[in-house]
Amino acid sequence: MPEYPFLKGHGTENDFVLLPDHDGTVHGDLPAEQMSARVRALCDRHAGIGGDGVLRVVRDGDRWFMDYRNADGSLSEMCGNGIRVFARHLVEEGLADPSEPIPIGTRDGVKTLLVDGDLITADLGEPTVLGESKVAVPGHAWVARHVDMGNPHAVAFVDALEDAGHLLDAPEHDAATYPHGVNVEFVVRRGDRHVAMRVHERGSGETRSCGTGAGAVMVAAAVADGVVGPPPEDVAYRVDVPGGTLTVTWTSGNRILLTGPAVVVARGTTDL
Repeated sequence: MPEYPFLKGHGTENDFVLLPDHDGTVHGDLPAEQMSARVRALCDRHAGIGGDGVLRVVRDGDRWFMDYRNADGSLSEMCGNGIRVFARHLVEEGLADPSEPIPIGTRDGVKTLLVDGDLITADLGEPTVLGESKVAVPGHAWVARHVDMGNPHAVAFVDALEDAGHLLDAPEHDAATYPHGVNVEFVVRRGDRHVAMRVHERGSGETRSCGTGAGAVMVAAAVADGVVGPPPEDVAYRVDVPGGTLTVTWTSGNRILLTGPAVVVARGTTDL
C-alpha cells in the first residue's frame, strides 16, 4: 500500500493531523466519501494517529489553503487553533516568512497570521453577535448567546464547568437556529476580563481547546460586560481552556485576534 507523509501538531492541546499535499494531487483527487473515511481513520485515537481534525496543506494560487475536516470527516469553515498549527508548519518548512504576515485561505475566507516566537496570532475576522438560544445537558439547561465566527457558536455562562457533564454527546440545541450543528461553549468568570471554558465541537466532541470558540466566548463576555459592537479601543481577555491559555483581542476595527502557542510534535508516514 502507498504511504503518505503526515505531521502531528497542536494549539493548546487541540490536536491535528496535517497532510502536506502541496500540489493538491495526493489527497485532493479522492471522492468526498473516501476523504471523509480517511480523516476518520487518521483521527481515531486507538487505531489511527489521533486528532481532533485533519488539516490538508494545499497550494491555492498565490497562497496556501487550509482544507480542514473535523474528526468525523465533516467539513468545517474555520479552525482557530488549527490555522496557527498550519502556519507553524509553513514557517518550519521554509514555506512562509515568519517576519511577514502570512495569508492562509479557509472556507471562511482568507485569514492573516503573525508569528512572534512561540506565539502566533490569527486574525479571525469580524464576529457576528446574534440572538439567544438554549442549550442543555442531562440535568441542566441554559440560555446561550449565538455568536458566529465564520462557524456557529452557542456560549452559555454556567456556575461551574463541571455542570456541563462529560460532553461525549452533543448538548441539546435549537436545530432551527443551528441546522448544521453548533459548537457549544460553557463558560465561568475567573476575574476581570478573564474567563475559563469547556467546549463540545461539532464533529469532534469535547476538545481541549477551540480557537474560534475562545473568540466567541470573549465576544459574549464582552457583550455581557457592556461592550456594544466594536469597542472604541482594543479590548483583550484571557481565556483559559483545559489545554492552556489563549488571549483574545476585540479590536476597535471590529476584528477578533486569537493569540496562543502552536507546535508541530511529530512527523512520519502512514498508509491510512
